Amino acid sequence: MNKLNNPDDLRTLRKSLQEKIHHGAAEAYLNQPVRINVAMATCSIASGSREILNYLMDELEKRNINAEVKQTGCMGYCYAEPTVEVQLPGNDPVVYGYVDIRKVDEIIEKYIKGGIHADGIIPVNYQKIT
Repeated sequence: MNKLNNPDDLRTLRKSLQEKIHHGAAEAYLNQPVRINVAMATCSIASGSREILNYLMDELEKRNINAEVKQTGCMGYCYAEPTVEVQLPGNDPVVYGYVDIRKVDEIIEKYIKGGIHADGIIPVNYQKIT
C-alpha cells in the first residue's frame, strides 16, 4: 500500500475500497434466486391464490427469472388475500396484499426486474427477534 500524503489520497483510497466492497456484495447476490412465498391457507385459496401461484410460476419461467417459488400456510393477513411475499437477494422480504393477475405483472416488472416497490405492500407490524 502506498503512503498517504494528504487528505485527497485518503479520499481516493476510501472511494476505491467502497467500490470494491459494493461490487463484491453485488456479485455475491448475482446468482441467488428471488424467493417468493404464496400464501395457500384456506382463506388464500378461497380468494384465488391458486390461480395467482400458477400464473406467477408461468410468468417467471416465460421471462427467464431465477426464482424459488414456495407455497406457505397462513401469513396472518387474511383480510388482504391473496398475499405474496417477495424477497430479492440481499433485501428484506416484502409482502404484497390483494394480489391479482395484473398485480403479479406489476410485481415482476417493477420490483423483481426493476427494484422499485409496486403498490400494495402490507406494512410490517412486528419486529424480528434476533
